[in-house]
Amino acid sequence: MAGRLLRGCGRAAAGWAPVRRGLPAAPGPCPRRGCGEAAGLRAMGFSEEQARRLLGLRPRLGPRHPEAAAAQLLLLGLSAEAAVGLLERSPALLELPAERLQGRAGELRRLGLDGGQLQRAVRRCPQLFTVPRKRMAAAVRLLRERCLFTAEQLKEVLGTCPAVLLEEPRRLHHHFQYVYFRMGVQQKEMVKARLFRMPFAELRNRHIFLERRGLYQTPYKGQTQTSNPKLKDILQLPEKDFLASLARSTPEEYEVFKKLLAQEEEEEEEEDEEDEDEEERDALYAEEDLDSEESKPARE
Repeated sequence: MAGRLLRGCGRAAAGWAPVRRGLPAAPGPCPRRGCGEAAGLRAMGFSEEQARRLLGLRPRLGPRHPEAAAAQLLLLGLSAEAAVGLLERSPALLELPAERLQGRAGELRRLGLDGGQLQRAVRRCPQLFTVPRKRMAAAVRLLRERCLFTAEQLKEVLGTCPAVLLEEPRRLHHHFQYVYFRMGVQQKEMVKARLFRMPFAELRNRHIFLERRGLYQTPYKGQTQTSNPKLKDILQLPEKDFLASLARSTPEEYEVFKKLLAQEEEEEEEEDEEDEDEEERDALYAEEDLDSEESKPARE
C-alpha cells in the first residue's frame, strides 16, 4: 500500500504539473452604464436609490449628465430628496448649463429671495429657472412701477407667489387693477392675502357672487355702507367654507351662478365684436364718402 502511494507520488512529480491558482483579474471598466456617474452622485450626498432615480431620467436627456444640475440645487440648500423630486417634476432643468442655473439663482437673490424663501420658491415654481429673463424683468418692473408695491412688499409677493414672474405683464396688471379699483383693496392687504395665488377667474367669480348677494360693495372714497369681507378670507378659504361662512349659499347655487356668469361674458364679447365691426364699417363708409367728394369736379 505504501509502495503504491510512493509510486503514485513519483508519477505526479515526473509527469504532472502542479495546479496553479489564478490571480484575481485586474479591475476593468464598469459593465453598467452610468456606474461612474452613480458613484459621483453618491459622493455628493445622494443615496444609491436617489442616484438611480436621477440616472433614470437619462432617456429624456440624451447624452447630458445630471450631476451639474443636481449640484446647483444642493448649493441652493435643497435636501437630496427635494432636489431629486424637483428634477423628476421638471427634467428640463437637467438640460440647462450649470452657469445658467447659477446665474438665475443669483438674479432671484438680488430680488430679495434668499435662504429658505429661495428654496421654497424654487420648489413651488421650478419654471423660474427657464422663464426668459425679459419676461421676469417685465413682471418685476410692473409690480414696482405700475402697481407701486414697495421693495419689501415685492419680496413678500415673490416669496409667497413666485409664479407672478411667469405671468404676461398685461394679465398681471389687469389682476391688480381689478382688486385695487373694483374691490377697493390696498397693496398692503393684497400682500397679506397672497393675492396672486388664486387664478383671476376664480377671484372674480367669488367677488361678483358676493356682490350680487349684497355682501360686498365697491368702496367710494374708501367708505362702504356695509362691512366687506376681508380679501384674505375670500381668497384663502376653501370653496365649501367660503360658501358657508361668507356667501351664505350652497354649492349648487354657486355652480348655477358661474354658468350664468360665463354666458353673460360670452354675450358681452359678442356684442363687443359687433360694435367693433360696426365701427369699422362706419369708418369705411366715411372714407368712401370722402373719396367721392374729392373726386367731384370743382364748381366754377
